[in-house]
This record gives sequence, structure tokens and C-alpha cells, in this order.
Amino acid sequence: MKALVTGGGGFLGGEIVRLLRQRGDAVRSFTRSAYPWLDELGVEQVLGDLADPEAVERAVVGCDIVFHVAAKAGVWGRYADFYDTNVVGTQNVIAACKKHGVRKLVYTSTPSVVHSSSDIENGNESLPYPKYFEAHYQATKAAAEKAAIAANGPELATVTLRPHLIFGPSDPHLVPRILTAARAGKLRRIGSRPVKVDVTYIDNAADAHINAADKLDIGSPVAGKAYFISNDEPVELWGFIDRILAEGGVPPVSRRVSALKARLAGRFLEWVYWMLRLSGEPPMTRFVAVQMSTSHWYDISAAKRDLGYSPKVSVDEGLKRLGERLRANSGT
Repeated sequence: MKALVTGGGGFLGGEIVRLLRQRGDAVRSFTRSAYPWLDELGVEQVLGDLADPEAVERAVVGCDIVFHVAAKAGVWGRYADFYDTNVVGTQNVIAACKKHGVRKLVYTSTPSVVHSSSDIENGNESLPYPKYFEAHYQATKAAAEKAAIAANGPELATVTLRPHLIFGPSDPHLVPRILTAARAGKLRRIGSRPVKVDVTYIDNAADAHINAADKLDIGSPVAGKAYFISNDEPVELWGFIDRILAEGGVPPVSRRVSALKARLAGRFLEWVYWMLRLSGEPPMTRFVAVQMSTSHWYDISAAKRDLGYSPKVSVDEGLKRLGERLRANSGT
């Protein structure tokens, strides 16, 4: 088949591209800038912005399936920027798929679309969307997910995946943020009680997308559904973070702030940054405070049953691979 991967030069998108090429599929990537390593893999590259419908159409035309992975992530920023990329971009992808006869769309969402401010323990796909979101990222990804699910029908089959906290050796998001904050002395444990969260090793997240693509078709049992994806081994959050720090040669974090103080600080700092139009990102936000002080882990039995998904790389093995890369990059 010929597959389009939006965000094909990114962390998850890039791994999906590699898996598709390994099995012989033709692949096109849609990104805002070119990636030489994609050329080396024989991947066609189309450049453009998701908010530009004509650019999206150029990328979609001639494809059999679209993996819509690209998104604007983050805990801070203008709502319009998140909306244009995440909502308008997804609407453009859906419209282009229908116009050009693409039969299958695999949409990458996030579990945060159903997380509010309380613990989620062994949650499943029956969880509702919350009435209030702590961040623009959550709100716009929820709106985009709703659009992707609603687009499923007799012309286009869609399936939505919600991989949780993807990590791995080439992670440009989670791991660098943790290590940078810890090295700068700005990382604090939030809350006094242990909380458990799901994580997903990058190879497993990409496998889930390939599995979903193979199971998806118009009228198939997975069409129109959303699935949680994880390593299926919830970890104690700060134990996991300490392990990342150890692999990066950084001492564990001992300084602590209460969950309430973190949430109040996040609310205040967001107000200050918004009122004063400060550049950069507040050192604490409500979303981060909630994510770091509550449990959020999920039952993935639906993905196992319907998609044939089974995590191949354990959390421990994934952390070992991460450590090897970090030490290789540091020359130690």
C-alpha cells in the first residue's frame, strides 16, 4: 500500500515510517521541513502546513491510508496555534481523504483527552470527555479526536489510538525536559502520595499503529473506535523519573512541593504570563501540576483483543536502551 504519515519526521511518525518501509510499503511524509534521513529511506516528502488545505491535499492524493500523527503538543501557548494545527489540520486531513478516495485513516490522539483533575485507575474507553480542560493541547486534541471518530463511515474508515507518555532513545520531548529541569535544579516532586501512570515505549506505540492499520477497513469492527495504548505495566511516576535521571547520570530529585501549591502556582503563573505577554513557558502550569500529582493508567484489553496489540519491549528494557543512547551521546 501507499501510506501518508503526517509528522513523518517526528518521534512517533518517524518510527511508523521505518516500520512501513521495512515491510515494503511506499511511504510519503508530510512535514513543515525536510528530513534528509527520510530521503535515505526512500520516503517521498511533501512540505506544508496542516492548516493549509491545498498542501494537505497534495500530500494525501494517491495514498491508500493516512496515519495522521502530526500535532502541536505542549503545555503552554496560544489557543489559536493549537486549534489551527490540531483541529483545523485534522479537519483538512479528513476532507482530503474523502475527496481523494482514501479508505483508511489512523488518527493519533492522547489519553489526556479524558483526563481531568482526578485519578484514573484502570480506565477504559467508556470514560467520557471532561467538561473542562487544563490546557489548550487537551481541548484541541479532544475536538480533533471527535472529528476523526465522527468521520468514520461508508467512504472512510477511521480508528483512533491514544498512546500514553511515549518514551525512547530518540525522544525529543519527555526525556529532555526531565533531564534539563533536573540539571537546572528546577525539578520538584509534586505531592506526597505515590501515583501510578502508564508509559509506552516508542517501538510499541509504532507497532500499535501498524496493527490498527492492518485491522482497519470500511465496516470493520475497529472502525470508528478509540483505543488506549501503553506498555500495560503502570509505573510509579517518580520511580520512573528517577530511573530516567539515573540513566542520564543525574541524581534523583528530593525536593518536594504539595499538589495544592503546585496547582495554585500553575494558575498564578499562567495568569502572569498571559497578562504580561511573557515569552517562553511558565515554570509551572495547571496541566503539569495535575499530570504529576494524579494517577492515570488504563486498561488496554480492547487494543489487545481488537488490534492484536501486544507490547514487545518492556519498560525496563526500554529504559536500558534509553540509557545506552544517553551515554553514547554524552561520550561516557
